[in-house]
Order: sequence, then structure tokens, then C-alpha cells
Amino acid sequence: MADSILLIDDDIAALRAIGAFFELRGWDVYRELTGEAGLVTFDRALPDVVLLDLELPGMDGMAVLEQLRTRETTVILLTGQNDVSLAVQAIREGAENFIVKPAELEHLLVVAERAAEKGRLRRVNRTLIGQTASTEGLAALGSSPLMRELARQATLLARSDWTAMLIHGEAGTEKELIARHLHDASTRAGEPFIKLAGGRGEPEWLEVELFGRETGSGASTEGSSRSGLLQTADGGTLFIDEVTDLAAPIQAKLVSVLENRAFRRVGGSHEIPVDLRIVAATAYAPQAALAEGLLREDLYYRLNVVPLMVPPLRDRPRDDLLGLIRGLLRELPSTVPGAPNRLTDDALDRLVGHSWPGNASELRNVLERALLLARGAGQIGTEHLPGEFRAKGGVFDRRHTPLTMEEVERMHIDRTLKHHGGNRTHTAAELGISRATLIAKIKRYAIPH
Repeated sequence: MADSILLIDDDIAALRAIGAFFELRGWDVYRELTGEAGLVTFDRALPDVVLLDLELPGMDGMAVLEQLRTRETTVILLTGQNDVSLAVQAIREGAENFIVKPAELEHLLVVAERAAEKGRLRRVNRTLIGQTASTEGLAALGSSPLMRELARQATLLARSDWTAMLIHGEAGTEKELIARHLHDASTRAGEPFIKLAGGRGEPEWLEVELFGRETGSGASTEGSSRSGLLQTADGGTLFIDEVTDLAAPIQAKLVSVLENRAFRRVGGSHEIPVDLRIVAATAYAPQAALAEGLLREDLYYRLNVVPLMVPPLRDRPRDDLLGLIRGLLRELPSTVPGAPNRLTDDALDRLVGHSWPGNASELRNVLERALLLARGAGQIGTEHLPGEFRAKGGVFDRRHTPLTMEEVERMHIDRTLKHHGGNRTHTAAELGISRATLIAKIKRYAIPH
């Protein structure tokens, strides 16, 4: 099937010339002189790309763009030399690209081909998201209402495929997991997910790492050029693991990227357009990072359109911790031959009673170590845990009885019910589940309360 393009321009000569050029390249071409007629033709023909002039009689280009945003298409703008700032504003509001008149036809064809392909991918991806998208990718965060709501928000935000994001939470709170979900549940899922891991280092090196370098720039380049991570992530997502590690001048350049959707390589003189989502993370509370001068205020406001905060393990319901343990005991033993996938009741008591200052990362490390030490054993006991866990007392029976995760869950619910004197409302609140869910679990496990 041929690609199709709708030309909306009040310049009849331009319509003829551009339309004839695309027809010679095998495209189906539709032409309209006004925005109103263009919208009617769009709804009838459903073209892959719209080439839209900003200066139109009656309904102007910006008004037409606003209407097209709801119609699942890609729009390329045609603009005069004096309209560039308006075109940049339109890019922020959903246009794919802009071309300054008079258009160089071969360049316009390349831009249109890329826009058509991205439009097709966007439609396919959004169809798939509508059918299958869920919070499953974030199941490792926990199953409490608090974490399910975080997963729901992340899934909704993923569908806005340009909006930048700032994820904040203590070290080890699985911020990268959320960033990957934002990518995988978005229309950019088939494009690269690129991570800048640990921004600490020489500012000059980091600047080249992010923005790339033009031939002959810098004392030690030996005439070489290279692309940076921004260009590598074009079409996809760039994840900056700790944004406060970036020097202030680099943060300022990122502001420019977010505003203009273009950047210059180090030593370069021309703008390179880029289409990507930037997701940044920080272990600092944002206001503290601003107060300490670790994060530029303009970058913060560009990133913090819709903030995502990941709470530490100590602030989550215990049901989340049990869910994390359950998930890791299903995942990790396959990587350690001969390792058990069960905990003794005492070992579980030590894990549940820990404050986990290192959050989910610390939990994973502790269980990985325990699995290595417990190879060949029937279960993971306290003797396989680090010293600080063995030194603590627990309230479970000290028998080393192998338990499945279902048995662990039953025991934990039973203990919590007893603590609250059988009050199901208070028990459900502590476990972070609804009262109806608690009642269903009591029936499932035949708990005598």
C-alpha cells in the first residue's frame, strides 16, 4: 500500500509542485487550500502524513494542528522565515517537524518518509496498548493499593510519548524499573531505551557522552567524530539515572533540548533535531536538590510536569515486602543451580522485621547471597543471612520448617489478625489490602477468625 500525504496550503503553485513530486515517488496525494477543507479531507482519506502551512486563510495552521492532534496522525509544518518561533511552539504541541519555505523537495521527502513510518508504528503500538497494557511490568514494586496506584499512573503517563518525567525516591527503590515501564508501555516501545548510568565524572566527558562531538573538536579527538546518547536514543527514551550528578552547564543544555527538541554536538555549529523522551531520576527530594544547588530550577520544572515518587520499603505496607520476597524467590533460584526457593519461618521473620535502608536493591542482594550459601539445602535459614539479621530476635517459632510463599502469606495474615484481635478492618489496613480481599484470603487459607 502506497504512503499517503495531505497537503494543506493556500499557495496553489506550492500544492502543484510538491504534490507532483510526491506522486512521482509513488505517494497518494491529497490537496486542500484551507484548514477547514483539509480537516474534511483528512477524515475521508486518513492520510499517513499531513504537510501543513502555518499561514492559512480562515482557520490558521495552529488551529488545524490542534484538531489533528486528536486524529492520530503525524504533521509536518511549512513555515516562513519569520514563523520559526511559532513552528517551535507547534512542535511542542504535537507537530512532528517543520520545514522552512521554500522547501527542498528531497529533504522534504526524507522527513515525510520518516514521519509516515513513525505514524504507522504509533498506531500499531497504541492498538496493542489498548489491548494488552497493564501494570504487570511494575508488579515487582508491590501489590498494595499504594503501589498499584503508582503503577497505574505510570501506565497512563507512558502514553504521552513526549512528556519528560522526573522519578524521585531513595536509592534502591527500582526507579529504573519505572523508567523502563514508561518506555515499554509507550508508543516508543520499539525504539532504543538508553541509560546514562551514574553521571559523576569529568563534565567535559559527560558533555561528549550526551551530546556527541564534531570532527576536530577538542584537544584529544584526533579528528574523530562521534554521536552522543541523545542521538542514539532518537525515537526512544533516554534515562538519566541520577540527574543531580550532571554539572549545571550540562543541565542547561538539557533544558534547551526539552524546549527545542534539537541540540548541537560539542564543537558543532548546526542544530540536530531529536525526537525522544527524557526520563530523569534522583535519590534526592527535589526541593532539597534545588536548595542545595544540585538541580537547576528551569530543568526541574521541565522534568517535573507530572512527578512520580517511589516510597521506600519502610513506608510501604508489609504486603508489598512479602510480594517482593515472593517474586525474588521465584526469579532468583533459576540463576543459582541447587538453590532452594523456600524460607524458614525464622528467616522470613528476620527479613520482614528489617528496615531495608537500601530498599529493593538491598533485598535482592541479601537474597542472592542467601541463595548462594544455601545451595544444596532444603530452605533458606537464618544461618544463610548476613550477620545483622542473625543477631536479631524474632517472634516466630524457631523451628526450621520449609514454607511455600502461600504458607508464608497465610502465616502473616494469621499473625496480623491475632495482633488486631481478629478485627478485619484494622488487619486489612495494615496489610495494605481491601477488606474484601482479606476476607477472600481468610476463606482461601481457612484461617479460623
